[in-house]
Amino acid sequence: MKALILFSSRDGQTRTIASYIANALGEKQASDVVDLMQVDTLDWSQYDRVLIGASIRYGHYHPVVAKFVKQHLRQLQQRSSGFFSVNLTARKPEKRTPQTNAYTRKFLLQSPWQPDCCAVFAGALRYPRYRWFDRIMIQLIMRMTSGETDATKEVEYTDWQQVQRFAREFAQLPGKSS
Repeated sequence: MKALILFSSRDGQTRTIASYIANALGEKQASDVVDLMQVDTLDWSQYDRVLIGASIRYGHYHPVVAKFVKQHLRQLQQRSSGFFSVNLTARKPEKRTPQTNAYTRKFLLQSPWQPDCCAVFAGALRYPRYRWFDRIMIQLIMRMTSGETDATKEVEYTDWQQVQRFAREFAQLPGKSS
């Protein structure tokens, strides 16, 4: 059986993290990495576990995340599952857990799906890649939260050791019997 790793990424860091987790699972667990925006149909019988990763932009996950969970709740509940959130708030260590990260906490409280494991990862700041409006808005948010505001910089805040630990935790989840 395989792991299904789904992601919703705005600027690519969540996709990068999802791919990293797939590689970390390696030979122990084959996996498919799929963009939630590209999901048409899934052969759920191939997968014994599922992981969903989603990024935050302007305080919200992409609507496709909640829609997917709602449409596939039964399939998610029948498998070992995990969720990870990627956001710049998590650049601060005290905002890097599901309990201390407001976005993740709100998602878990509102979601009918309760994953077996959950993590919050800091994302990446890619000013030169943003459109003008996004760059200005993100600079404003970063200024208000004492973050990097130099529009020429790219800063990766992701703690790859934390991602590696979470991949191990996800891989070690016991299977569920249908």
